[in-house]
Amino acid sequence: MGVCRSKFFASQLSHPDCTCIESHCSEFDYDDYVNLLSLLYLPVEAILETLGSVKSAIGILQIDVALHCEEITQSCIQCLEVVPCEDKEDEQILKAVTKLVPIAMPILARIQPIDSSATKNVFVTAILFAMSIGGPYPLFGNELKTFALEQVEYMLGEDEETPLVTADHEVKSVVRIGLSEICSSFEKMLSSLLLESELACETTEDTILLPLSDIEWMCNILPKMNLMKDFVSKWLIEITSKVLEAVGYGNVILPAPNRAQLLKTWLPYIRKMKPLLDAKGSEETSFHYKMSEDLYQNIEGAIVSLILVLPSDDQADILVDWMRTEQLQFPDLSEAVEVWCYRTKSAKRRLGQGLDSVNNATASL
Repeated sequence: MGVCRSKFFASQLSHPDCTCIESHCSEFDYDDYVNLLSLLYLPVEAILETLGSVKSAIGILQIDVALHCEEITQSCIQCLEVVPCEDKEDEQILKAVTKLVPIAMPILARIQPIDSSATKNVFVTAILFAMSIGGPYPLFGNELKTFALEQVEYMLGEDEETPLVTADHEVKSVVRIGLSEICSSFEKMLSSLLLESELACETTEDTILLPLSDIEWMCNILPKMNLMKDFVSKWLIEITSKVLEAVGYGNVILPAPNRAQLLKTWLPYIRKMKPLLDAKGSEETSFHYKMSEDLYQNIEGAIVSLILVLPSDDQADILVDWMRTEQLQFPDLSEAVEVWCYRTKSAKRRLGQGLDSVNNATASL
């Protein structure tokens, strides 16, 4: 009992000429030394209850490394193993227990970095939940989903573990599946506008915002995983096709300036991406993002339809820009040019007939 419970003090007292034992401390750890000395005189079962805070247990443990009191060391380890700690306290614990392995393994098992396999499993599970894959999750509301989305973004933050997660084949496969399901959900939402009444479309708008929000989130994480090409090369084009179809065929009503801006924004992109994807597909037989013939026809038809319902001046601007570009084959707007020319002549003829009617009416008066 007492100082003899410390191997350091017991060794010092074993010398016949020992009359005084000195142990140097600083003003920063003075209180910890005093607390440790008081613990030497307590029963073993009372030490754990007397340790108090995590800070006190860390301080005593750091000192006990030199004083070698096994009972106090064990009590400190038990305390630090079960009591919740902050990040900065975990760092202090690691520093304190580096010389106490293997008896400090219970602490290290809790706070040491986990292996890459465990990191991947947690990340994949968070991805599945955030994108509602493998669900449904009827018991979880939007708040918990938002939490999962935030944690995925946090885990993709720049640190040493990130490359291990983002480069893993299984992780990328899960993200690709999620991207596919989110985009498919959005496409189905847009397609539903073709069948629903105007009143139903108003309620559908709120529903469409959900996958749109998921798509926006995906655009934040895909660049961090080098997967933005999957979205741009395939899904962005397909979604653009659905948007152009919905607006071009009058299923979604937008003011003329918005329709013109939609075309002026997406037409240059589609015009550039089509030959690039075709060229890549010709070079690599395994390239999966080449535009299908059906998708090609759908986009071209929607663009022509959208152009022909614009004001004549906007039609002229878009058609002139198309004829000046090198990529005339896609989209092929020759039909729109033909219709515009016919309508222009018809409009002038009607105008001339109207003027003649006015002149004749004036003359008869």
